[in-house]
Amino acid sequence: MTSDIKTDQIKRYQKNLDDDKVSSVIRRAVTHQGILNTSSDFKSDSAMEPVFSIDLSTGKVADQKQSGRCWMFAALNTMRVRLMNGFKVEDDFELSQNYTNFWDKFEKSNYFLENVIRTADQPLDSRKVSWLMTTPQQDGGQWDMLCALIEKYGIVPKSVMPETFSSSASRELNKFLNLKLRHDAVILRELVANKASDEELSQTKDKMLNEIYKMLSYSLGEPVDHFDFEYRDKDKNYHIDRNLTPQDFFKKYVGINLDDYVSLINSPTDDKPYDKTYTIEMLGNVEGGRQVKHLNLEMDTLKDLAIKQLESGETVWFGSDVGQSSNSKKGIMDTRLYAPDELFSTDLSLSKAERLDYGESLMTHAMVITGVDLVDGKPTKWKVENSWGEKPGHKGYFVMSDEWMDEFVYQFVINKKYLSEEQLKAQAQEPTVLNPWDPMGALA
Repeated sequence: MTSDIKTDQIKRYQKNLDDDKVSSVIRRAVTHQGILNTSSDFKSDSAMEPVFSIDLSTGKVADQKQSGRCWMFAALNTMRVRLMNGFKVEDDFELSQNYTNFWDKFEKSNYFLENVIRTADQPLDSRKVSWLMTTPQQDGGQWDMLCALIEKYGIVPKSVMPETFSSSASRELNKFLNLKLRHDAVILRELVANKASDEELSQTKDKMLNEIYKMLSYSLGEPVDHFDFEYRDKDKNYHIDRNLTPQDFFKKYVGINLDDYVSLINSPTDDKPYDKTYTIEMLGNVEGGRQVKHLNLEMDTLKDLAIKQLESGETVWFGSDVGQSSNSKKGIMDTRLYAPDELFSTDLSLSKAERLDYGESLMTHAMVITGVDLVDGKPTKWKVENSWGEKPGHKGYFVMSDEWMDEFVYQFVINKKYLSEEQLKAQAQEPTVLNPWDPMGALA
């Protein structure tokens, strides 16, 4: 039964507040300092000392600036370590995030237009069409989407295609590119409604993509198809490798088989049994490219796999909800960092599954695990390379408590060689297709 709020209820609530002897003290603190500052716990600062038993060297922290490309930065940061180790490039060497960004936006545009055509028989207020039109494209992505781009376009050094205004501050480009895509969606839906032929749809979409390519070229620069790689190594020796394609560069200087790396998630919700694989409808960027695919495993299993990869000298790409119980200035992610429930004398607890089911949490940010502190063989805290420059945390590196990982980490990328036979068989299964709005389809 529903009921409106009565005046006597409000009077009772106010009396309860007035009778609380410490309410005025708390009110003064919160109104001046805010909720997080007032509820912060100093014990977390000392517990999250940035010292680790396994600590990999990964170079100078990169800066994604005012863009949502963390998934690209994190992935390319894991790959540049191979150039640092194998070719002795300087610690500030970076792979071009802008080159990958250009092709991602171009491919996402095509992916969107294709989905517009596929759903053109559905009404505008259908949930799928509404979801599709809410954000035609954005900066974010997932690991498999990055692999799809590299497999098709390769990668290049940052010196070959550096940052531009619109790559570092992407709001304007996203605004007008999404406006263009919605404009094109109107045209394509009308063509389908009028029984246009496949050839007419293809020609119309081709014209749209030509215009989008121009928008991206003006904003991000023109992507190269051949280039010279020139650098001095840490020993001051000069090197030049001429007339490389982006695919050549990836094969020679990174040299990994992307098929060896798989996405593993932890989603303890009833709709996703463990040891099963999942994909998400309408999630991707490269039409006809690599499918987004997740194997759902228990959290302790994921941790064991991450530790094995770190022990072998390789970092770990991961996705999490970075805004939960974290302090970017201190570089701390810890469930004990704040105690707002104690501050307000109320219960704010939700399980990990409940946070996913009820919209409280999802993957928002990708980073790189570069170390772990093991005590009696068990992890207590993890070293994290972020992509927000060197000012936050410890020269850009964060400390993540093991408890925070349990609650707010959702995805790891692990080399298949560390998986057991049973896990490999599970990963090879055909995935269950989830709805487009499923939280495991969130873009970092």
